[in-house]
Amino acid sequence: MQTREDILAAIRDIMVEMFEIDAAAIVPEAKLYEDLDFDSIDAVDMIVRLKEVTGKMVKPEDFKTARSIADVVEAVYRLLQE
Repeated sequence: MQTREDILAAIRDIMVEMFEIDAAAIVPEAKLYEDLDFDSIDAVDMIVRLKEVTGKMVKPEDFKTARSIADVVEAVYRLLQE
């Protein structure tokens, strides 16, 4: 998972697997809460899964401002650069 495209693919896989969200709906501009019906519990589950996938310590505050799939991709990308 080095590029933003790789990260998007991984996030898409996680969201399809864990939350049964249609893969076609998981696009960078999709809004987590409005478009994908994500909630705060889903967000915590997603953070735990991203920690497993990246092997990095994922802090919930890194994702507090995430409103879209693109925001999540960017947060993970920054995390992987550390």
